[in-house]
Amino acid sequence: MRPVAIVGGGISGLAAAYQLAKAGLPCRVIERRPRLGGVIYTETVEGCLIEGGPDSFLSAKPWAMDLIDELGLRGEVIGSNDHLRVTYVLRKGRLVPLPDGLMLMVPTRILPMLTTPLVGWSTKLRMGLECLRTGGRVRTDDASVADFIRDHYGQEAVDYLAEPLLAGVYGGDPEQLSVNSVLGTFAELERKYGSLSRGVLAARRRMSSSRGSRTPLFQTLKSGLGALTEALHKACGSYLEVIQDEALAVERNSGGFRLRLSSAELAADHVVLACPAYEAGKLLSELAPVLANDLKQIQYQSSVTVSLGYAKRGFDAPQDGFGFLVPKKERRRLVACTWVGTKFSYRVPDDKILLRCFLNDEPLEDDETLVGIVCGELKRIMGLKATPLFSRVHRWPRSMAQYTVGHHRRVEAIMARAEALAGLYLAGNAYSGIGVPDCARMGREAAARIMAWQAGKQ
Repeated sequence: MRPVAIVGGGISGLAAAYQLAKAGLPCRVIERRPRLGGVIYTETVEGCLIEGGPDSFLSAKPWAMDLIDELGLRGEVIGSNDHLRVTYVLRKGRLVPLPDGLMLMVPTRILPMLTTPLVGWSTKLRMGLECLRTGGRVRTDDASVADFIRDHYGQEAVDYLAEPLLAGVYGGDPEQLSVNSVLGTFAELERKYGSLSRGVLAARRRMSSSRGSRTPLFQTLKSGLGALTEALHKACGSYLEVIQDEALAVERNSGGFRLRLSSAELAADHVVLACPAYEAGKLLSELAPVLANDLKQIQYQSSVTVSLGYAKRGFDAPQDGFGFLVPKKERRRLVACTWVGTKFSYRVPDDKILLRCFLNDEPLEDDETLVGIVCGELKRIMGLKATPLFSRVHRWPRSMAQYTVGHHRRVEAIMARAEALAGLYLAGNAYSGIGVPDCARMGREAAARIMAWQAGKQ
């Protein structure tokens, strides 16, 4: 069998390559960047560990930990300091802690919701009455997250709970995001219980009775997620060839595919497109124009992280929690800020403070100007006047896939059309999960299908 061609050297592409290499199947990863890892990028500056992209993964999804165990990195795993987990939301210029007992934007405890200034009394009353809903509700079609939350808890819950929480994860607008694709579990609970609050309480009781020791909400590697992508690359050994080039098109040839690159051509029996959906669409424009158009319909949002390091002595603002979120109604440019040393141990020396700030757009300003804008917002929000010792700006144009209303049906059509092109596979954050675990899962699933095909040939 000719080497499998994998377009994209992010976590999905590397997970596919690793799975193939374990089976003794050679592959080639085509990556136009000068490094592997995609949006996973770790560096250390003055003793501070900086993640340019994702800094962790959800513990509830097992696929990242499966890889970590296989790669012998279990001893590197650390969890978030959940005993210190407080997240603030900016409301009328003041940082207000999210009330205890929230499961995302769903309240499960009465007293914290009654006493929080984050929402008004009309919203609190509506949240209380929501528990009285009976009988499951069947929605005939997909709905936006905003419509879903508004139906249960009102507009204020959309503005100060759903929007800032989802902007921090998806970088998206709840008026556009699909409830079935983004909050599928909540949609299921609504269908079963009618009341979202009662459904979440029932789900929480089942979780509490089925688990022993409490696992931290987030997990990561002590030396950063870059260690995971490096370990995947190394584990592939001689079965992986990395080609630093840009893929231009995927075409059919006798018995397989031909990939046109900017400086060469490759032949392959199997092709894994582990790149953004719009790039996969461009590659397939001639071979499969309908599939290509479907892929291009998946929207993306750009994101930027601005990491700022400070001397602890002279840092003149509190950081008693994981960080804060800025709702759209209060937002200028800054979407969120993480207080890294509180969230994770081992990442910041005792004499330093590290802040990780997020913007969900593609700024035109240069790095120095952008840092100045972020510092100005931190002064407005936190009262922080200290000057950073260093800064790092990481830009990720069109990197965050948006699961807009109708996403599930769109993806079903995409996967059906891709499957009709025998030997072509899709993986990445555009389809059924945006985080590291889901991307790793999709890469390995693509590899497993190739391995099954190969086993059937023998």
